[in-house]
Amino acid sequence: MEEFKQQIRSLANRIERIKGNIQTEEATKTSLIMPLIQALGYDIFNPEELIPEFVADVGIKKGEKIDYAIMQGEEPVILIEAKSINEQLAKHDSQLFRYFGTTKAKFAILTNGIEYKFFTDLEEQNRMDQKPFFVIDMLDLKDVDIIELAKFRKADFDVNNVLTTASELKYTGEIKQYLTTQWEEPSDDFIRVVLNDIYQGVKTKKVIDNFRDLVKKSLNQYVNDKVNDKLQKALNSSTENIVNTPPIVSIEAQEEKEETQVEVKRDDEIHTTEEEIEGYVLVKLILKDEIDPSRVFYRDNKSYFNVLLDNTIRKWICRLGLNSSNKYIQLNDVNRTSIKINTINDILDYKNEILEVARQFDQVSVK
Repeated sequence: MEEFKQQIRSLANRIERIKGNIQTEEATKTSLIMPLIQALGYDIFNPEELIPEFVADVGIKKGEKIDYAIMQGEEPVILIEAKSINEQLAKHDSQLFRYFGTTKAKFAILTNGIEYKFFTDLEEQNRMDQKPFFVIDMLDLKDVDIIELAKFRKADFDVNNVLTTASELKYTGEIKQYLTTQWEEPSDDFIRVVLNDIYQGVKTKKVIDNFRDLVKKSLNQYVNDKVNDKLQKALNSSTENIVNTPPIVSIEAQEEKEETQVEVKRDDEIHTTEEEIEGYVLVKLILKDEIDPSRVFYRDNKSYFNVLLDNTIRKWICRLGLNSSNKYIQLNDVNRTSIKINTINDILDYKNEILEVARQFDQVSVK
């Protein structure tokens, strides 16, 4: 699974680099879609596994073709309709809907090379659902998305297995979308539900409007509290051993100085933020399969936030700059590469690079 995750992450990084050079549907297929099918383990040049321009006659219309059919034996099991990278997928759902009932395929994918929508027939057998049960965005990948995508690998693909999880994926996705909408702009009905047990008066329109901002504030505070609780639990195993140092002025001189200091009083002007702690936890999670989490520390200073191996500044893995609008992560590789990021979660996109630096220092004995 780890190898597959890295393969998909690499493909996603490649898409980010080349997307601006892709203008047509054919280029989208060749550069984006076929590499993903290949990553799933299918031989894209073997018609026993993948048939391009698969004929799917629709009613009296003969010769209707769908872009790809992934085969199992002599029957298609997954239909793929491809569109140009520049096209929105919503308007093409009906086209795939027509094809679905004409074959024995239980799954259909609509994609523009970046977004992949997965459909099946949960609501009525042999009739494609109007809504996808799973959507993956290659430019906003999450580990849980890759885990679900892995179920479509040739080596692991089992129709019944995927169908058993499709229903849960579909409805958890819709629930999450509903909650996201309510978090951003609570509806009258949602506010009314919240008020049922805490406000005994009549829930008039005026009352609901008066509570709207309070409900939004409460939702945000609740989520923040939950995140902070998780971060605190994740840090409990190592926070007792963390040593913080004053601001680093120059890399080489300060690294030597810091290594000789066993314990330094914290500078009053240094304030470790929740974002920095969240970034630290993300790096620990990235490293956990190869590096014992108890070996990963942090040291904060005014300019940036260090993540270290074995609590030595000579083994800093990366530096996080998170306290301004120009966020970045700097890697301690040969070039000391600095990468601009937009959000904390972007750190996950550089998992391979962070692991490579950590492996390098895991081999080094610092005296």
